[in-house]
Formats: sequence, C-alpha cells, structure tokens
Amino acid sequence: MDISEQKLIIAIDGHSSCGKSTVAKDLAKKINYTYIDSGAMYRVITLFAMRNKLIENDKVDENKLAHLIDQVSISFKFNKELQRHETFMNGDLVEDEIRTLKVSNNVSLIATIKFVRDKMVALQRELSKAGGVIMDGRDIGTVVFPNAELKIFMTADVEVRAIRRYKELKEKGENISLDDIRENVKKRDYIDENRDESPLRKAKDAIILNNSNLTPAEQLDWIVERMNEVK
Repeated sequence: MDISEQKLIIAIDGHSSCGKSTVAKDLAKKINYTYIDSGAMYRVITLFAMRNKLIENDKVDENKLAHLIDQVSISFKFNKELQRHETFMNGDLVEDEIRTLKVSNNVSLIATIKFVRDKMVALQRELSKAGGVIMDGRDIGTVVFPNAELKIFMTADVEVRAIRRYKELKEKGENISLDDIRENVKKRDYIDENRDESPLRKAKDAIILNNSNLTPAEQLDWIVERMNEVK
C-alpha cells in the first residue's frame, strides 16, 4: 500500500531545537500528510501573553490569561510561493515573530499551564480527526495521541542543538550569542521535563531517533522505513 494512503497519525516528540518541526514538515510534504505544529500553537499563546504584558519576571498572570485566551484563534497555511508552513494568530501572520529568542525564553512558562494545555490538546485533536496527520511537540505520543500508530522520540546532543538554533537565528538577523542559546536549550529541557502538566517523556512504544549525526534526508528515510513497518 502507498504510505500516503494509510492515513496514520504520526506523533513526533522530543527535546527543543532537535529539528522536530523541520523533519515533520519535510515528511508531510514528502508523503502528502497534513502537518500540525503544536509547538507553534504554544508560541502563539506566548506571543499573545507577551503583547498583553501578562509575563513579568518569569511569572505569568494566569488569571488574566484565562479570561483572554478565548480571544486567540490559531490557524496554519502552506505558503506555496515560499514553500513553507506559516502560523497565523487571529488572521495575522506571526510565523517569524513566534520563532524569536524572546518568545523561546517564555514559551515553556506558558506550556506548563493546565488550562492552556487543555485548550491546545482539544484543538489538536479536532484538527487531526481525519488522520493522515503529522504532529510534533512534547506530549503528542503520551497525551494528545496515546494511540498514534507511529510514535517517534527525537533527541540530539545539547551542543548540536544549540549550534543548530544559533545558526537558524543568525540567518534571521538576530543578534544573539551561542552561550545564550545553549543556556536557553538547557533551561527549556529542564522546564519541559519537570513541569507538572504533561512533562516531556518518551512514550513506552515510541522509537528513539537521535539525529546528532544525521542529515535531514537520512532522517526522512529512517522515518519512512518505520512507517512501512506499521501493520
């Protein structure tokens, strides 16, 4: 059977800056699946909170956010001209803004909040009802889709992830240091793994993909092989 006709749900979890989104996007194009960026969803809520001055000194004003969160709509579109998936908040393109270091430094704070996670999980499940979906994040295989047909847990060495993130942000014109990026990666790992709500964990039936020394093409081939093993 053609893998593009199986309509599987593929859950890709893993550490920050290990290339989950890049691999998931490339795979979706390769096999004609729908890609849903769960991390972007939390980044949108983070950006909304920052714009409304709801984050101060590493603390979120949860009461105000709870009252305002229903004002946020999140959507995704594929830009054929630029050949990239883009994220929209209330109809406005925010793809580049949600990828800045400022948002990265706050997104783990937002992702620990239960009512935010509940709202995002409900939306993620709604968007994935028809199957044929690839979703990446921190708790996709453990919480959002515990019955996903294929679960992958991606990781890479901290230094490798920091260098990748550093290059990505420098290409976008951000004035940042590798030391700052390295600390951000370590901080996000700690928060993601130790939060009370849906901490980052490898699902028992997930397959580990350490991509420290793999090219994007090699990663895609590896995942397609795993798809072909799904009965």
